[in-house]
Amino acid sequence: MTDAFGDLLLRHREGQGVGITSVCSAHPLVIQAACEHAVAEDAVVLIEATSNQVDQFGGYTGMRPVDFRDLVLGIAEKAGLSRARVILGGDHLGPNVWRSLPADQAMSHAEDLVRAYVEAGFTKIHLDCSMACADDRLPLTDEVVARRAARLARAAEEAARSVVGVSTLRYVVGTEVPVPGGAHEEITALTPTSPAAALATLEAHRVAFADAGAEEAWSRIAALVVQPGVEFDALRVVDYERARARELSRAIEGRPLVFEAHSTDYQTTANLAALVEDHWAILKVGPGLTFALREALFALAAIETQIVPAGECSRLPEVVDDVMVRRPEWWAGYYEGDDAAQRVARRYSYSDRLRYYWPDPQVEAAVERLMGNLRAFPPPLPLISAHLPAQYARVRDGSLAPDPTSLALDHVRDVLRAYSTACTPEPSRSQP
Repeated sequence: MTDAFGDLLLRHREGQGVGITSVCSAHPLVIQAACEHAVAEDAVVLIEATSNQVDQFGGYTGMRPVDFRDLVLGIAEKAGLSRARVILGGDHLGPNVWRSLPADQAMSHAEDLVRAYVEAGFTKIHLDCSMACADDRLPLTDEVVARRAARLARAAEEAARSVVGVSTLRYVVGTEVPVPGGAHEEITALTPTSPAAALATLEAHRVAFADAGAEEAWSRIAALVVQPGVEFDALRVVDYERARARELSRAIEGRPLVFEAHSTDYQTTANLAALVEDHWAILKVGPGLTFALREALFALAAIETQIVPAGECSRLPEVVDDVMVRRPEWWAGYYEGDDAAQRVARRYSYSDRLRYYWPDPQVEAAVERLMGNLRAFPPPLPLISAHLPAQYARVRDGSLAPDPTSLALDHVRDVLRAYSTACTPEPSRSQP
């Protein structure tokens, strides 16, 4: 773990109101945008992989932890970002992928998963054993979940010591969060975690770590995941209401850790800032970034239709939708309604199930053709203004090149700019 991360958490606990963005995406352009943003901000970047996305067998991305590490570090190097300023995190590490198996077997796989992440150089480790396995009694108690997390912490500590001789891992525990990637059903409101439930989860993990002989690992607990009352579904966002989370916010004060917020995508900048002020010092964002990437690429495709001969156009939006219709496994069950409603959701939903289709060979070829066409036929400024107005303003003032890749990356960075604003306190915020 870099000193910058530990220093940031310490500064937050000392009342300075700082936070950090956790970028949860495997898309190379999103990772590139995050790395270039860190260079521009002279900051560290925290990039995380989830346990179903990246595991010792390849996950749904086909990447093992070492592959994800190499992808991120290769992009960072090209962006001019040093290795010391890249923090790699593992999210929801536990038996989730193997929950159809008996608990002992699933947990054995989970131990191997955690070891693979740690051996690959991931240093922020979220231990999540909240999911029931095939032979579990329901509901799982805090004590069962915590004992399993402590078992994984012990495996992580052993892996760290075997690789570098000492463990400096930072752990995140807890899991009362929205469904990864957004809710399946329509939502209207959420109840924040109760202070009593949050503290019970924390205490159960403290006891379990002690019982497992992992007290030293417990001293490096960085954050507790709780529900602040934020979520999104296909068409709606549940905004943070700090008054409803006030008692929960106060419950963490005076303790040597912070809160971590998941599914903060699409919150306003003001809401993100309020979350940080209220001790959710780690803000996770994932679909919101690929949503912005889709916006940029579809905007570029609209520009393309105006300046490239029709027979040579990439037809990117149509290609993506054709692939999604042929392979509905990543969106079916998320998007309801008639054919027209599903068509709109496939392309524009907040849930952004489209993000699973960018690696498809046909989609990749369409993106490459789009970028090649717009390099051969540079977009006129008025068309950039019509479809990407914020980027147009930066092109006009000379701070952004008008090439298609730069335009797309900068649009993704607009999301990251909002998070940076929220995570960097105004002088008044750091006053007592």
